[in-house]
Amino acid sequence: MKQAKVISANEMKRLLAVVETGKHSARNRIAIMLSYYAGLRVGEIAALKNSDVFDKDFNVKDQIQLKAAYTKGNKARVVFVSDKLKREIRAFAKSVSNLVADRPFLVTQKNTPFSPNTLCQLFGKLYSDAGIDGASSHSGRRSFITKLAHSGISPKVIMTLAGHQHLTTTQRYIDVNDEMMREAVEVI
Repeated sequence: MKQAKVISANEMKRLLAVVETGKHSARNRIAIMLSYYAGLRVGEIAALKNSDVFDKDFNVKDQIQLKAAYTKGNKARVVFVSDKLKREIRAFAKSVSNLVADRPFLVTQKNTPFSPNTLCQLFGKLYSDAGIDGASSHSGRRSFITKLAHSGISPKVIMTLAGHQHLTTTQRYIDVNDEMMREAVEVI
């Protein structure tokens, strides 16, 4: 099975430029950012409620507690929210007219919760509109894991952040290209 494309910095810029010109740009941008900066799966993003992301005063939480029902492995896990992602969430919150704790974090244009399938289709359309071949709803997650690995983060930490039970699963997500291998041998 072909894996989702890992998104380069230039492709991400192009994707965000396309998102900014389309309808529902704030919503679409935060969906991409949750995937790219936190490694969330589309099903996890679709399941989020405002109360998962914001505290009672609607400040962005430092950690998102993913309930077992949200995750692929049906195991609860903690997602750490980086400063970059916090800024993105705050910007998104400003675009929402009425934040209610028990409401879905992201809603469709009909103001209904996203299903994982509908969100997956949205990601596909955004990547296609940006002309990024081979990208899918899993590209942000693969990019997140690959960037961590290439930054020297411990494989055990990456595995835990990704919510994987086995290191071999995490290793399959990590992309390697010629430029990376060239840089690696120059370290010696």
